[in-house]
Amino acid sequence: MQRFTAKRSVQNISVSLWRRCISSTSQAATASVKDSDEFQARLPPFAYTPPPYTGPSADVILEKRKEFLSPSMFCLYRKPLNIVDGKMQYLFDESGRRYLDAFAGIAVVNCGHCHPDVVEPVINQIKRLQHPTVLYLNHANAEFSEALASKLPGDLKVVFFTNSGTEANELALMMAKLYTGCQDIVSVRNGYHGNAAATMGATGQSMWKFNVVQNSVHHALNPDPYRGVFGSDGEKYAKELQDLIQYGTTGHIAGFICEAIQGVGGIVELAPGYLSAAYDTVKKAGGLFIADEVQSGFARTGNFWGFEAHNVVPDIVTMAKGIGNGFPLGAVVTTPEIAAVLTRRSYFNTFGGNSVSTTAGLAVLKVIEKEKLQENAAMVGSYLKEKLTQLKEKHEIIGDVRGRGLMLGVELVSDRKLKTPATAETLHIMDQMKELGVLIGKGGYFGNVFRITPPLCFTKDDADFLVEAMDYSMSKM
Repeated sequence: MQRFTAKRSVQNISVSLWRRCISSTSQAATASVKDSDEFQARLPPFAYTPPPYTGPSADVILEKRKEFLSPSMFCLYRKPLNIVDGKMQYLFDESGRRYLDAFAGIAVVNCGHCHPDVVEPVINQIKRLQHPTVLYLNHANAEFSEALASKLPGDLKVVFFTNSGTEANELALMMAKLYTGCQDIVSVRNGYHGNAAATMGATGQSMWKFNVVQNSVHHALNPDPYRGVFGSDGEKYAKELQDLIQYGTTGHIAGFICEAIQGVGGIVELAPGYLSAAYDTVKKAGGLFIADEVQSGFARTGNFWGFEAHNVVPDIVTMAKGIGNGFPLGAVVTTPEIAAVLTRRSYFNTFGGNSVSTTAGLAVLKVIEKEKLQENAAMVGSYLKEKLTQLKEKHEIIGDVRGRGLMLGVELVSDRKLKTPATAETLHIMDQMKELGVLIGKGGYFGNVFRITPPLCFTKDDADFLVEAMDYSMSKM
C-alpha cells in the first residue's frame, strides 16, 4: 500500500500542522467522478429532495469568511463544503448532492437534522415568545428541567442552564471549588473540557491551550488502552491518580472532571475499572466527581449517559451538544446541597434557560424516547463497530477501532507496531470519503482518528455504506 508522508513531529501535531497536511495532500488523487457517481447511486434510499438553493456560492462564502470571520477557523476538507440543507442523517450541498452525515455537527444532532418533532414545537414557541428572561416564570425551562432531572440517578435534580459545554464545565468547576473550599482540580491528559479560563486549564492537550494563566490544575495519566503506558490496566492508572493527589496537592482537592469517552481526544474509552476506582480515590480526597457528558450524553453511547457504563454516580453532571439537537444549550445538574453554594452571591445567565432553547431540549428528550434512539444507538453502533473491526483485518493502516454505541473511533497508523500516527493519510481518506458521499470527523492529539458520531437515527444500511466508502478510500491509497 502506497503511503502519503508529511513532515511532522510525533510529539506535537498542532492545528497549523493539520493545515499543512491538508495542503500537502491537495494534489493527491481523489475519487474519480465516475466512482463518486456510482457511490452516490448506492446511497440508501431517502424520500426527501431539498428545494433549489439560491444563495451565494461556496467560493463567495469562503472569501467572506476569510475577510470577516476569525482566522482561527479552518475547514475540514481540501475543497470546503457549502452545506445548505439537512434532513435526519443526511446533508445536502449547494448543488443538491446528498451526503451521509456521520459527524452530526460534532456529536450534536442526535435526533437528526431538522427533525419535525423538534422543529415544530420550537417554531410554535418562537412565534409566541422568544426570550422572556428567567426572571419571569415560563413553563418551557421548568418542564424541561423536571424532565431532565428524571433522567439522572440519585439526588441529581437541580438544573442550571447554560449556552454551551464550555459554560457548563466552567460553572461546574467553580461550584466544586466553592463547595469544598479547595482550589485544586484534577483532570485527565488528552481530555477536552472547553476554551475558557478554568476549562482550558482542565483540558489536557496543548493545541487547545493558549499561553494564559491556568493554575491549580493537575493532569492524571490518560487511561488509554491503546496508547497508555499501562495499557488496559485501569487499576494502575487509578493508583497513579492517587499518587498525583498525594504528592501534587495538599491531599484534598476540589474535584475531578472526566469524560466517560474522550471525544476531541480521539474517541478514547477509559481502561476497564478506572473510573470506579478513580471515584473512590477522589471521594477520599474530599473532591467532587464531575462527569463531562457534553459529547457522550443523550443516548449516544447506547446508555443515556456515558458514566452509566462505569457504575458511578457523579456529584455534578455537565452536558451540551446533543441536549438541544443544534440549539445553543448546555446544563449543569447537581444535588440541592451542592447547588446551594451559588446562593452565597448572585449567579445569573442571561440566555441560560431561554424558552426557545429549552423547548428544543424537551422535544429532544421526547424524540429519544418515542423513537427508541438509545436502543438504536446500541444496536447500530455494535453492528458498525463489528464491521469496522473486520475492516481493520483488511487494512494495515487501521491501528485501533474503539468506542460505544454511535460514538466510535478509528485510529490510523503508518506502522502498527510503532503506532506511528498517519495524520496526512487520515486527511486524504476523509477527502476521498467526502467525494464518495460520506462525511466523518477527525480528532486525537495527532489528528489521526476518525470520529464517527452520526445522528442516532443512523441505520444498518447507512453503516454498510460508510464502511464501503472507507474500504474503497483505503484501497486507493
